[in-house]
Amino acid sequence: MQSVEIRLNRLLTIDTDLLEQQDIDLSPDLAATYGPTEEAAQKVKHYYRFWILPQLWIGINFDRLTLLALFDRNREILENVLAVILAILVAFLGSILLIQGFFRDIWVFQFCLVIASCQYSLLKSVQPDSSSPRHGHNRIIAYSRPVYFCICCGLIWLLDYGSRNLTATKFKLYGITFTNPLVFISARDLVIVFTLCFPIVFFIGLLPQVNTFVMYLCEQLDIHIFGGNATTSLLAALYSFICSIVAVALLYGLCYGALKDSWDGQHIPVLFSIFCGLLVAVSYHLSRQSSDPSVLFSLVQSKIFPKTEEKNPEDPLSEVKDPLPEKLRNSVSERLQSDLVVCIVIGVLYFAIHVSTVFTVLQPALKYVLYTLVGFVGFVTHYVLPQVRKQLPWHCFSHPLLKTLEYNQYEVRNAATMMWFEKLHVWLLFVEKNIIYPLIVLNELSSSAETIASPKKLNTELGALMITVAGLKLLRSSFSSPTYQYVTVIFTVLFFKFDYEAFSETMLLDLFFMSILFNKLWELLYKLQFVYTYIAPWQITWGSAFHAFAQPFAVPHSAMLFIQAAVSAFFSTPLNPFLGSAIFITSYVRPVKFWERDYNTKRVDHSNTRLASQLDRNPGSDDNNLNSIFYEHLTRSLQHSLCGDLLLGRWGNYSTGDCFILASDYLNALVHLIEIGNGLVTFQLRGLEFRGTYCQQREVEAITEGVEEDEGFCCCEPGHIPHMLSFNAAFSQRWLAWEVIVTKYILEGYSITDNSAASMLQVFDLRKVLTTYYVKGIIYYVTTSSKLEEWLANETMQEGLRLCADRNYVDVDPTFNPNIDEDYDHRLAGISRESFCVIYLNWIEYCSSRRAKPVDVDKDSSLVTLCYGLCVLGRRALGTASHHMSSNLESFLYGLHALFKGDFRISSIRDEWIFADMELLRKVVVPGIRMSIKLHQDHFTSPDEYDDPTVLYEAIVSHEKNLVIAHEGDPAWRSAVLANSPSLLALRHVMDDGTNEYKIIMLNRRYLSFRVIKVNKECVRGLWAGQQQELVFLRNRNPERGSIQNAKQALRNMINSSCDQPIGYPIFVSPLTTSYSDSHEQLKDILGGPISLGNIRNFIVSTWHRLRKGCGAGCNSGGNIEDSDTGGGTSCTGNNATTANNPHSNVTQGSIGNPGQGSGTGLHPPVTSYPPTLGTSHSSHSVQSGLVRQSPARASVASQSSYCYSSRHSSLRMSTTGFVPCRRSSTSQISLRNLPSSIQSRLSMVNQMEPSGQSGLACVQHGLPSSSSSSQSIPACKHHTLVGFLATEGGQSSATDAQPGNTLSPANNSHSRKAEVIYRVQIVDPSQILEGINLSKRKELQWPDEGIRLKAGRNSWKDWSPQEGMEGHVIHRWVPCSRDPGTRSHIDKAVLLVQIDDKYVTVIETGVLELGAEV
Repeated sequence: MQSVEIRLNRLLTIDTDLLEQQDIDLSPDLAATYGPTEEAAQKVKHYYRFWILPQLWIGINFDRLTLLALFDRNREILENVLAVILAILVAFLGSILLIQGFFRDIWVFQFCLVIASCQYSLLKSVQPDSSSPRHGHNRIIAYSRPVYFCICCGLIWLLDYGSRNLTATKFKLYGITFTNPLVFISARDLVIVFTLCFPIVFFIGLLPQVNTFVMYLCEQLDIHIFGGNATTSLLAALYSFICSIVAVALLYGLCYGALKDSWDGQHIPVLFSIFCGLLVAVSYHLSRQSSDPSVLFSLVQSKIFPKTEEKNPEDPLSEVKDPLPEKLRNSVSERLQSDLVVCIVIGVLYFAIHVSTVFTVLQPALKYVLYTLVGFVGFVTHYVLPQVRKQLPWHCFSHPLLKTLEYNQYEVRNAATMMWFEKLHVWLLFVEKNIIYPLIVLNELSSSAETIASPKKLNTELGALMITVAGLKLLRSSFSSPTYQYVTVIFTVLFFKFDYEAFSETMLLDLFFMSILFNKLWELLYKLQFVYTYIAPWQITWGSAFHAFAQPFAVPHSAMLFIQAAVSAFFSTPLNPFLGSAIFITSYVRPVKFWERDYNTKRVDHSNTRLASQLDRNPGSDDNNLNSIFYEHLTRSLQHSLCGDLLLGRWGNYSTGDCFILASDYLNALVHLIEIGNGLVTFQLRGLEFRGTYCQQREVEAITEGVEEDEGFCCCEPGHIPHMLSFNAAFSQRWLAWEVIVTKYILEGYSITDNSAASMLQVFDLRKVLTTYYVKGIIYYVTTSSKLEEWLANETMQEGLRLCADRNYVDVDPTFNPNIDEDYDHRLAGISRESFCVIYLNWIEYCSSRRAKPVDVDKDSSLVTLCYGLCVLGRRALGTASHHMSSNLESFLYGLHALFKGDFRISSIRDEWIFADMELLRKVVVPGIRMSIKLHQDHFTSPDEYDDPTVLYEAIVSHEKNLVIAHEGDPAWRSAVLANSPSLLALRHVMDDGTNEYKIIMLNRRYLSFRVIKVNKECVRGLWAGQQQELVFLRNRNPERGSIQNAKQALRNMINSSCDQPIGYPIFVSPLTTSYSDSHEQLKDILGGPISLGNIRNFIVSTWHRLRKGCGAGCNSGGNIEDSDTGGGTSCTGNNATTANNPHSNVTQGSIGNPGQGSGTGLHPPVTSYPPTLGTSHSSHSVQSGLVRQSPARASVASQSSYCYSSRHSSLRMSTTGFVPCRRSSTSQISLRNLPSSIQSRLSMVNQMEPSGQSGLACVQHGLPSSSSSSQSIPACKHHTLVGFLATEGGQSSATDAQPGNTLSPANNSHSRKAEVIYRVQIVDPSQILEGINLSKRKELQWPDEGIRLKAGRNSWKDWSPQEGMEGHVIHRWVPCSRDPGTRSHIDKAVLLVQIDDKYVTVIETGVLELGAEV
C-alpha cells in the first residue's frame, strides 16, 4: 500500500517549481555558497493532501491562488455532500428527459450544455453572479443552477405524466378546463423552453439565489392564497406558511363535515355555523400575529427556562441593557392574552349570528345593504378622509381641508393633539374590518357553499378546501389591510352581478380570485406611474452621456416595456432602469423585504473596539458614525407610535411594501413598511447623511419647499384662485413619483446644538474658567462620595500624600501655567498648598457642610490634603494629555478630549498613590472634567452666578440629575439616548475628510416636526434593484455615476443612497422592527387597552368595590361616590392627624388627641391610623372644607368631587416648600353628630379658609359640606378649624388664638387666606412673567426656598418658556406691604410663584386667571 501511495503521488503531483528554475538568478558568491544538498534543503515543497480513502491521498502542488482560480473552496463537509447529491440528481433527471425523447436534434446538444453548466457551477461558480446580492464570493449562488434545473426537470416530467393520466373528473373555472390535457402539455413545453434558455436566464439574472426564491414563494403563496402578511426572513416565511396550512387543515374537517350534512333553502347545518364562527376567530388571531416567531420563541423560553443574569460589577456593559426586547415580549404576551378572550367572544358571537338564519331569511336585501355599506364606509375612510387631510388635497388645493392643531404652529412643544376626524377614522376603520367585512364573507359563505360543493361545480372534497381557503384569505386580508378591499368588493359585485353574471363562479370565489387580480393590477399601476414619471421628456435629468443616448433609443421599444411591466407585476419583480437610464429591464423576484441580507448598522463605540485603537486612533470619530444614534432613537420612537399613528390616518393610506421619507431640519430617513397586520407594523428605517451630497441637498429642497405660492399658468403668471394651486403647480405635482402627505408629523426626538470648542476656549481667561470648574468639580465629587471616609483612612493614600500634607509644599511641575491655573503661585512658580487653600478652601468647606456626616475641613485636615492631591493630579493629567503645551489651543483641546473620554495617563511618580483605589479616577476625576464643560457653558449666560457656592452646588446637583455627560463612544451614551434621557452633553472630536475639529454637542429631548413624503414603492424597488445590478454584477465603481445623480421627480439620489452598504451609503439601517398599536396611548383612549383575563378581573373587582362603597355612601345622607372611592374621607399625615373613633372626642385647649396631652402637644399630635371600615358611620361622607375660589363656574364643578394633594399631582417636596400631602382615610375623621347647630352653620360658611397656624400644612379639598347632621364627619386635616369653633362655643381659647396676629375668623383678610390655599391659575398675559427676578442682585423678593429660586427663571428653563394658556398651581404668594418679609411683594401688585409641571414661574397676579382650588 505504501508503494501505491508513492506511485500515485509521483504521477499526480505537479511540480510547478521546475518551470521556474531557469528564472533563478543567483550571484556567483551565493551560487558557490549553496551546495546541491543545501540548495535542495532550502526549497520546501508545499502541497495539499486530498484524501480519497483513509489510506489513499493525492498531493496537489498548486498554490492557493491557482487552486482558487480553478475550483471553489468548500468550507464544510455538508457543502461537499450537497454538491455531490446535486450533481447526481442533475445527471439522473437529465438522462431521464433525454431517454423519454423530450429533446431532439440541436436541442439535445443545448440540453447537454445546460446540464454541463449546472454541474460545473458546483465546482466553480460564477462570481459575481447577476443575481448575487453581495460583493465578493457568494457560497449560496453556486447551488442555484442545479437546484433550478432539478425543479424544472421534475415539473416537465410531472406535467407530462399528468397530461397522459388525467382522471374523468373535470375542474373548470371561468370557462377554463384545468384538467384538459392541452393545458398540461402547453405548460410542459413552456417549462422545456425555459430550461433550454438557462444560460441567458442566469446571465440576465431573472432567477434569484435559492434561499431568496424559497422565501419569495412561501410569502407569495401565503399572501395571495391564505391572506397572510409579508415576511421578514426565510424562517419567518416558512413559519407563517406552515401556520396557514395548519389552520386550513383544522378548519377543513369542520367544513367537510358540514357540507356532508343535508342542506335546504331555509336551513344551514349547525356544524357549518360552528365552522363560520371558528373561521372568523382563527382569521382574527392569525392576522394579529407577526410572521417573525423569534419574539414568541423568546417569550416561551423566558417563561419555561428563565435565565438568571449574573452581572459582573467590573464589566462596564453590565449596567447597559436594551429595553426593546423586553418591551416586545410584553407586547406579544398582552396580545396573546387578549386573543385568548377576544377570539372566544368573536367565535361565539358570529356563530350566534350565523345560526340565527339571518343570512337566509333576509336575502337578497341583506347582501345589497352590506355592499352599499362597505362601499360608503370604505370610500369615506380610505379615500375622502385621506384626501382632505393631505397637504395638497387632490393636487388642487394648496392646504389641507382638515387641519391638525399643530399645522399653524411654528414650533411644536407637545405631543400631537387628537382631532375629531382622527377619532372618526379609527371608528370607521374598526367597524369596517371587524363588523362589515366579516358579515360580507359569512353572507357569501352561506349563499355559496352548497353551490361550490355540488357535483356541477366542484365535488365535496375540493369544494370544502376552496371554501376554507377563500374564507380564510378574505377574512385575514380584511383584518390586516382593509385599505383597498372596498374597491375589490364593489368592482366584483358590479362586474359579476350586472355585467357578466353568466361568468360568475359564486360570489365567494369571485371575491377570492378578484382580490388576487386586483393586487397585481395595483402593482402594475404603480409600475406604469413610475415609468411614465421617470421618462417624461420635460423633466428628464441625464446623469451621463449614456442617458442621452438611451432616451431616444427606448422610444421604439415602448410596447416591449409595457409587456415587461405586465410580466413583472405578475411575478412581483422590480422593473429597474438600466444604469439609471430610460431603458427598463425586469429584475429577479424578491420578497417584500427586498434585501436578502439581514444588514443593519453596527455602531462603532468602546464596546466593540480594542482598547489600543481607542487610545491611539479614536475609531468611529466620523460624523456619520456618531450621528447614527439619532436615527436609532428615531427608530425606537417609531416603534412606540408608528402603528397607532397609521391607524389614526396620520400617514394617509398605506399598504404592504410602501415607502415613506421622514424629513426634518437635519434628519432624512426612508421608512420601509414590510409587514402590515391587524394592530402591528414591521418596518425598517434607513437614515441618510446629515450633510449629504449636492444631489441629495437638491432633492431635499424639492420635498421641503412649498408650491403654494406658485402663480404660473403655462408661460405666464396670472396667479391662482385663493386656497387653490396654480395650473403649473397642479400639473407638476401630478408628474412626481412622490407626494407630501403631512407637513407637521410630531415625533419625539432630540434637538441637536453644537458649539465649536475652539471658539469657547480661544482666550486664556476662558481656559482658566474651565480649569477652575474642573478643580471645583473634583472637590465636589470627592466630598460627596460615599467612600470618602474610606479614602481618608487609607494608609497607602496617606503615605502617597504625605508630602502634600506639608503646609509649605509646592508642586512646581512645568505643566502648570499661570495663564490657566487660578491658584498658581507666582512667587514659588507652581501650585502651593497655601495658594490652593486661598482659592478653594471656601468651596471645600461648603461641600463638606452639605454632607449628611460632615468631616473636618481644617486647613491642615486630611480632606484638604486629598482634594489638593487630586486637583494637582487632574491638572497634571490634563497637561500630560496636552503634551505639556497647554498654551497651544489645539494641544489643550486634544488633552481635554482625551480626559473627557477617560484616557488618564499617570506619568508622574508623585501621582502613583492614585493606584490605591482607581475609583478616584473613575468616580471623581472623570466626572469632574465632564461637569466642568457644562459649567463652562453656563458661564457664558451668567458669568458671576457660580461665584456663590450655594448656586454652584445646586447647579451641579441639578445637572447630575437631569443631564447625562458622557463620551459618544461610551456605551452609556447610547444607553442614555435610547432610555430617553432629557438632556445629554458630549465633547466630540471629528476627524473626517481632513477636518480636525472639536465640538460640544448638546441634546435636548423634545417633540420634532417631520414632513412625511410617500414615495411610489415600485420606484424605490426599481432603483434599488438597478443599483444592486450596476455595482455588484457590472462592477461600476464610479462615485459620480449617472444613476445616482439627482432626479427630483423620482428622488433618485436619496433612494439610491439608502441602499444597503456598500451599494448605498446610509449612516444607519435599523433591524426589522415591529410596532404594536397597544403601545399608542391616544389610540388606547379611543378603543381601550388589550382585553385580557387579568384586565377583566381587575375591572370586575374595581367595579364591585365602587358599587359597595357607593351603596355604603348612598345609605347615608350626603353620600358621595367619588369620596367613597378613595376611602370615604381624608387624613393628614402631618399635623393634627390624630383620629377619634368616639363621636365625643376629647377636645381641650385647642388640641385633639388622647387624654393627657397638653396644649403644647396638641399642635403636633402623633399619627394614629386604623383600618377603614365600610358600611359604618365612619365610612360615610366627610365634611369637606370648600377651598374653591370665588368663581361660580368653578365652584359648581369643584363641589362634585374631592381632592387630596399628593406627589402624583405636583413635584412639591417637604424639604423645599414645607407642604405636607393629605391622604384620604375613612377613620381619620371627627364625627359631627350632636354638634351644636351654630358650629355646623359656621362650618358651612368656611369654604375658602385654611388656618395659618398650621405650619407647612396644605390639605387641599373642596366641596360644600352636607347639610345633614347624621353620620357626618370632618377630615383630620380640618380638625384645627373645628377646634377653633369648639373653643369659641365653649368659651375656651384655642392654641392658634394664643398666637398674636393669628385668627381663624372668616373675616380674615383675603391675602392670608390665599397664601394658605393651593389653587390653580392660567397664564393669560405672558408679558407679566418676571423671567429674571430670581437672579436679581437686589434680592427684591424673599424666596421660600433657595432651590426654588434657582429654578424659577430663564437660566433654569433653557429651551422651555411659559406660554399663554399654560396652567399650574400657586405655591407661594407675595403681597404688597406685607408685615412678613417672606410674603412681601417688591411692587404694588401681588406676585405669584406658580409651578407648571417641574418648572417654576414668577408672574404678577394680573397676568393670570384664577381657576379655583387645586382639582
